[in-house]
Amino acid sequence: MGIVKIDDKLHEEARRASAVMCRSINAQAEFWMKIGMLAEANPTMAFNDIVKAQLVEANVRLAEIAAA
Repeated sequence: MGIVKIDDKLHEEARRASAVMCRSINAQAEFWMKIGMLAEANPTMAFNDIVKAQLVEANVRLAEIAAA
């Protein structure tokens, strides 16, 4: 664990986004960093494809729940 200094405006956007997504500010920033890292590593993948791949990797079965 470490401390990351970010711009005040970016911190405010993370705070707002975290409220919408029901995450802590730190969890929101971590999510953005992880998605950004994955996007850089997979430049041809869209955001939704990255999230879907992460859900599959975590063995989350949303399709089965939606079909029920």
